[in-house]
Amino acid sequence: MLTAMDHVNIRTAGLEAMVAWYGEILGMPTGPRPDFPFPGAWLYVGDQAYVHLIGVDSPPQAGGDVTLEHFAFRATGMQGFVDKLKKAGVDHSIDLVPGFPVVQVNLHDPDGNHIHIDFDIAEMP
Repeated sequence: MLTAMDHVNIRTAGLEAMVAWYGEILGMPTGPRPDFPFPGAWLYVGDQAYVHLIGVDSPPQAGGDVTLEHFAFRATGMQGFVDKLKKAGVDHSIDLVPGFPVVQVNLHDPDGNHIHIDFDIAEMP
């Protein structure tokens, strides 16, 4: 029986830029990571490493037909988050989920991975 999602693993040729972006834009600091024989970083929300980055030599192909279209986080503080995106010049869209009390802020990380941050509709400006 599944109990929760544990993490998403992303291969990147821009490890340092990705670590900086996830830290600055999503507020996910790096934290403990096993001593694997390849470069990488684990990015945390609280005490859970939700994003695992793996450093690779050549950029993986973003866009097109991919099997993982996006991943998402739940959050609070929508206005502050949107203000941060605007200040940082991060392209995004704000989209209602039809028939659900959820509003999504859709954006892409530096490698082009689609992420949405879900807020309760009561936070819609």
